[in-house]
Amino acid sequence: MRNSLKVAKWEIKRNMMNKSFIISLLLTPALFMFFFFVPQLFSGESSTEEVNVFLLDELQVWDDITAIVESQGLNWKLHVTDLSESEMQAQVAGTDNSVYIPLTEKTLDQGLINLYMSEDVGENFVYESYTLEAPLRQLQIDRLGLSEDQKNVIAKGISILKADAGDAGESEEAVSDESDPLKRVIPGAFAGIILFSIVMTGMMIFTSASQEKKEKVAEIILSSVTPGELMQGKIIGYFVLGITQVAVWLAVGLPLVAWKLDLPLVEYLLVPELLLLLVLAISGYLLFSAIFVAIGATVEDMTATSNFQGLVMMLPFLPLIFIGPIVGDPSGIIAKVGSFFPLTSPAVWIIRLSMLEEWPWVEIIIALAILFVTIWLMMKAAGKVFKIGILMYGKNATPKEIWKWLWA
Repeated sequence: MRNSLKVAKWEIKRNMMNKSFIISLLLTPALFMFFFFVPQLFSGESSTEEVNVFLLDELQVWDDITAIVESQGLNWKLHVTDLSESEMQAQVAGTDNSVYIPLTEKTLDQGLINLYMSEDVGENFVYESYTLEAPLRQLQIDRLGLSEDQKNVIAKGISILKADAGDAGESEEAVSDESDPLKRVIPGAFAGIILFSIVMTGMMIFTSASQEKKEKVAEIILSSVTPGELMQGKIIGYFVLGITQVAVWLAVGLPLVAWKLDLPLVEYLLVPELLLLLVLAISGYLLFSAIFVAIGATVEDMTATSNFQGLVMMLPFLPLIFIGPIVGDPSGIIAKVGSFFPLTSPAVWIIRLSMLEEWPWVEIIIALAILFVTIWLMMKAAGKVFKIGILMYGKNATPKEIWKWLWA
């Protein structure tokens, strides 16, 4: 194990000094910040400038509207006006950043609010103005002469919620938790980013093993360590490199996303469920890194790789083929099959657990057992292939030769 750690340290140091790795490490967050801030530079100033809203308040709902504007933080500056609708239409043509809204008996009877907006007011104001619906609808209900109970029934509306047949009496707290999908989606997205990043970094093992074989560096290294220690060191080293990349990217991205979307990301992430999602992400890396390091040892010339080696490199993207059916039905047959197939299991489980309200723990335990056994078998097989392939020169190994090595 000591020699494996030495190899890992060497791989980390070698890549940390590599210009391409440093560029990718720093360029990715720089591009993220660029695409994050540049759209805001081209957005109009009207989105942040206060809009002058002139109300003709015949319905006496000024106090209600003022309270709604303050509670929702709308960027409106309210004014009272006595202009008629025709006068508003003429007045708005000569003003900037202004909106005239007639709240009259005609408005209430027709159920239609006309907005007289100056040309520089953005279309978002139309969506913001839907907040005026609540006080006007309440006024309509009050004028119907209904009892308080009848008013409450109408105001409450109808809610639709999928019920669990085995649990008829759920608490209000449980319902509120289920209604917030971000509590499942954010940890799942976090684990998905880690899985994608470290697997993409792990693909560098393929290039590393092939390059060392071509340049005959492997012979020198193997004079000090065994093939198994060399393979393990590469897997550990590139895992650390992948985690380093993820840490840098998330250190830049998470604060920006939390600030922009005004979400308590740390609160969403510090949950026990994240531990299982991270185990799945790391398991996915170990599985694919074993495959990559073994196949990399069979390739001497990267420009002459066979279709077999190319197909192997596409294995991490296999779950993308089934993402539609999985998202459409996380408990469907395709999702379940993908959950137990080792090559797709980590990614499929991360997607499913981000969508399911109740986790199928029996399925999870069985899938993890299959995944861990597969990783162990793959590591053993990769060790055999790497041991022979790293010292074979002159050509790329064929699938038939690799199959013989596995049973040697």
